[in-house]
Amino acid sequence: MGEHRVHLSKSAPTAYKALDAFAKSVGAVAADAGIDARLKELVQVHASQLNGCAYCVRVHVDRAQAAGVSSDTLMQLSVWRESGVFSDRERAALELTEAFTFISEDGVPDDVYDTAAELFTKDEYVALSWILVSINAFNRVAIAGRYPVPSRDDVDV
Repeated sequence: MGEHRVHLSKSAPTAYKALDAFAKSVGAVAADAGIDARLKELVQVHASQLNGCAYCVRVHVDRAQAAGVSSDTLMQLSVWRESGVFSDRERAALELTEAFTFISEDGVPDDVYDTAAELFTKDEYVALSWILVSINAFNRVAIAGRYPVPSRDDVDV
């Protein structure tokens, strides 16, 4: 069941290339705004967790680790509200991640927006918003196609 799902990126490569180009544009906007790789990857991992996208979690955990994010910090993402390992800016970005990911529920609530506006410049807020639009789009492509995430274990347990 589900093994023969349509692979959207392979089935419509022109559309996928446009999405990939969009993601590259978003990356440039983020870099120009001064969003560092750590923050960019933390929000992308968290959005992917919230959406249940194992494929994108794998991709962005790898990128986060390459950006110097520790395994301990990554393990704390799902409980960031109770964890002391995130800065105020990271906490505001993670709250914004949840608002964008579940946007149909409450939009971006005023308190979330106001906190972000206090801690980020307008350019940083715009960049974070586009990062979240982008990762949510990629999550949907991968989830709909049930993109596989093979085990990295060398030995079966």
